[in-house]
Amino acid sequence: MNIKLIIFDFDGTIMDTKNTIIAAKQETLRQMGVDVADEQTCASTIGMSAKIGFQKLCPELSEDMIDLCMKKYREIFDETKKVVPPVLFPNMVETLNELKKKGIVCTIATSRGHNSLVEFLESMNIAKFFSYILAAEDTTLLKPNAEPVKKTLIDLSCSLENTLVVGDMPFDIIMGKNAGVYTCGVTYGVSDKKSLLEAGADWIIDSISDLLEIV
Repeated sequence: MNIKLIIFDFDGTIMDTKNTIIAAKQETLRQMGVDVADEQTCASTIGMSAKIGFQKLCPELSEDMIDLCMKKYREIFDETKKVVPPVLFPNMVETLNELKKKGIVCTIATSRGHNSLVEFLESMNIAKFFSYILAAEDTTLLKPNAEPVKKTLIDLSCSLENTLVVGDMPFDIIMGKNAGVYTCGVTYGVSDKKSLLEAGADWIIDSISDLLEIV
């Protein structure tokens, strides 16, 4: 195995946004006057697009109400992150730096919006490690569909056998498997080892620095 390209998930894999997202989603539901989902239920929607996440949390709401949820959520998230600031996971910068030294191309495929993603990457001074990013607006289909991986491979002219997807949610792993590339699940995000293995992960790691032993 000769990994030349790593496609990272963002939320729960690179950055710990869990508490910020949960707080913002619960406040959104509260302001919308609907039942407020518990922390675990809100956490289960992390990594999904905002629309799909709110459809899961509020299946009774109309399309227009879901759109309103999304708009309100983005506003509330921007305020919440000032009070509950997301942070990079331990050893993230050091690991990304080592991968760069090895000549491995690092990219991101996320369901987070482009502007929000870029803002986080720049504020944490890690944008320099990623030569290519795909956000929610950049593909027609999102995880677990293979499109984000396939688009990355085409645009970067990289082969399946040289590519690894790294993520904390089962649909990150399923996206990679659907595309035919190697996959690595991380247990420090939202999902546990069992669910990542059931999704078909080739490797499971407990710290991002363990990735260096794989590649």
